[in-house]
Amino acid sequence: MILGMRGAIKFLVDLLLWTLAAPLAFFLRLEGLPPQYQASLWVYTLLGLPVKALLIALFGLHRQAWSRVGVRDLVRLALAVGLGGAILLAFGLLLNGFLPMPRSVPLISSALAFLAMGGVRLGVRLYWEEKKGRGKGGTRKRVLIVGAGEAGTMVAREMLRHPEAGLCPAGFLDDDPNKRGQTIAGVRVVGTLDDLPRAARTLEVDEVLVAIPSAPGPVVRKVMDLARAVGVPYRILPGIHEILSGRVQLSQIREVRLEDLLRREPVRLNLEEIAGYLEGRVVLVTGAGGSIGSELVRQVARFHPEQVILLGRGENSLFLLEKELEAQWPELRHKVVVADVRDQARLRRVFQTYRPQVVFHAAAHKHVPLMEVQPDEAILNNVGGTRNVVELSLEFGVERLVNISTDKAVNPTSVMGASKRVAEQVVAWGASRAAPGQAFVSVRFGNVLGSRGSVVPLFLQQIKRGGPVTVTHPEMRRYFMTIPEAAQLVLQAGGMGENGRVYVLDMGEPVRILDLAKDLIRLAGLEPYRDIDIVFTGVRPGEKLFEELLTAEEGTEASRHEKIWVAKLGALPKEFPRLLEELYQAARSGDEHRIRELLGKLIPTYKPNGIPAAKSSEDPV
Repeated sequence: MILGMRGAIKFLVDLLLWTLAAPLAFFLRLEGLPPQYQASLWVYTLLGLPVKALLIALFGLHRQAWSRVGVRDLVRLALAVGLGGAILLAFGLLLNGFLPMPRSVPLISSALAFLAMGGVRLGVRLYWEEKKGRGKGGTRKRVLIVGAGEAGTMVAREMLRHPEAGLCPAGFLDDDPNKRGQTIAGVRVVGTLDDLPRAARTLEVDEVLVAIPSAPGPVVRKVMDLARAVGVPYRILPGIHEILSGRVQLSQIREVRLEDLLRREPVRLNLEEIAGYLEGRVVLVTGAGGSIGSELVRQVARFHPEQVILLGRGENSLFLLEKELEAQWPELRHKVVVADVRDQARLRRVFQTYRPQVVFHAAAHKHVPLMEVQPDEAILNNVGGTRNVVELSLEFGVERLVNISTDKAVNPTSVMGASKRVAEQVVAWGASRAAPGQAFVSVRFGNVLGSRGSVVPLFLQQIKRGGPVTVTHPEMRRYFMTIPEAAQLVLQAGGMGENGRVYVLDMGEPVRILDLAKDLIRLAGLEPYRDIDIVFTGVRPGEKLFEELLTAEEGTEASRHEKIWVAKLGALPKEFPRLLEELYQAARSGDEHRIRELLGKLIPTYKPNGIPAAKSSEDPV
């Protein structure tokens, strides 16, 4: 048998330790080594060499991974050592007439050999576990395990065995009175399920893990309620048999992280460096109940503003956001205002009452197909609402106005994209009239993963229903970013404070929607086309296969941040105020044909995507 270098070393170490156990057993049994036993010692030791070498090879002791040694490995070691002791005891009895030898020596020798060989294995395991723990760096997440049965014990052992996972078992909870106060795998059972709030606070846990695969609904709901009460996240461990049988999918074990879908590293912005303009300021966020608006509020809350005004039309989303703020940032002064940015009189009262110093304008209609058939609504909300915010920001001396735009505003083929491009122009128009110390900017980025109405939640719903997943075209590509990335870009742009700029995030290469759908299916533990079908439904009105972040004539220049670029915008049309007013009047009268005509004059690159011209309001119905 040809042994590898490591196997040979372990073979020699085992043989040496087992061999040295024989003379040590003689010395312990005889309290020294009288002359009459010296020959017996040499014969016993030399006779045992081939026996022990053969048993090490037969039981494969040299193949054991000492850094991951477990109970089964130690049992195998005990069997080999025990069998060797029995064989040598038999030899000792046969030779007893020729050479005197105490019958207890083989037993003592076997016990010493097991302790030495097992001790080396455990020492190596502890050394490597400690080394891996040190190599990880940082703090480990403290986990409170509910259930001290087999599953809980297995989880605790795995956490201790693999510190590189960043998890540390802080304690067990179990309703079994016989387990109370016991220590399992070195982790103490600190109480029952009812003690969860106290244990979470006392042990300073970061997460609760339910390790009772067969836990009934009431137990799971109780854990959820208690964990929520103390603000600690929770997860549930499925049964191993369920995982092996395929009944448990990957999405049930590990949540799908949206960062996995980006196909690039998430952009990390230096918020501490740039967010000084928020501290002690009154901040107004329009569209605060939306995906971007609500994340903006969460990000702003970290920088100690004087007050945050949450303005939006959807009362339910605002109500939920307010409850979240009360729980997460109870010290934050905030005010919820149910209002429409299209209502200038109402908006004026908000500015008069609260006097905002920083405004983030996130209120907008964003659904391309819906706005394509209702262009008047796109103009009234996206253009008219932006004009109201800009004019009031000028009137009330707002220090920073950040308008949220989209890559669909570049060479637009949809009314929604064109309306957002005109909104950029409105902000630039306002920037040209801004007083010293004021900065009006726009931020342009791609699709936001996980935002309401975006493709990811739709795909996840379709996967949950068993498919099919609907993709418009196999070559449809989009730029993607996460909600936190989008909100951080907005804050970063406000911090740069260069009046009249349009900032663009470097989002890497665009992602094919088909690839995104396949990734989501696989992250759910399924296989595209085998478990979940993918069907193509055709490009919808106003959509294009590729989105751009810049027009051909714009180009970019560098900003202070390596991941943010500045678009070089062309001059506004001389007749911009007149065209803007005509566009607004056409929207108020519902003249769709005139709306598209004026959009073409305001944006020379606007090319409707094969959408037939709508009837004018003067046409017969």
